[in-house]
Amino acid sequence: MFSTAQAQSTELPIGVLGGTFDPIHNAHLRLAGEAQRRFGLGQVIFIPTGQPWHRSAPTAAAGHRLAMVRLATSGRANFIVDDSEARAGAPGYTVDTLARLRGQFGPTRPLILLLGADAFLTLPEWHRWQALFDLAHLGIATRPGNDLVPESMPTPLAREYRLRLSEPEQLAERPAGAMAPFILSAGTVSSTEVRARCAAGTDIRDLLPACVVDYIELHHLYPN
Repeated sequence: MFSTAQAQSTELPIGVLGGTFDPIHNAHLRLAGEAQRRFGLGQVIFIPTGQPWHRSAPTAAAGHRLAMVRLATSGRANFIVDDSEARAGAPGYTVDTLARLRGQFGPTRPLILLLGADAFLTLPEWHRWQALFDLAHLGIATRPGNDLVPESMPTPLAREYRLRLSEPEQLAERPAGAMAPFILSAGTVSSTEVRARCAAGTDIRDLLPACVVDYIELHHLYPN
């Protein structure tokens, strides 16, 4: 568990959770909540993408995805929604997003990019991926029993992982440059699964906040 007495920074770290959120679901919220606990985050910034560069266009329009993220995070004072990318609409790169946030929060505030293990393993495919470490730490959510193993990573990523591996409590001590895995013990679900269940006419209320389900039904976002 994080202790503020351990932090050399005078400001609590900030978590950054980006994604298409097509739609946002309970696993996204559990990841943010667990990261907040493990890293002692002052806030988690949710950043819905407009058009991701590495995949096909999302099913729901950016405005709808942004609205669902706002609904899902409402009432959580430490969950903040950044709408800049959703409103821009154009494809964007994570390194540019982190550079913008670094300019916003200054050079000493710890920033932690939160991502799942599957996304982490594709990191060498990302635009200017090694520049990420100058801007933020990486907090990597893993499943119980599925530890990250450098031998199963792409060689450049394994090299960086061995060099930068840290305990979650250590990430508050400097602004960027470390990697820390943390276990996400709750069950997992994907947005793809949610959309598939919608298309099949199967109930999804066990996967999403009720307010998001109501929004999806109101706007007929993922019709069967």
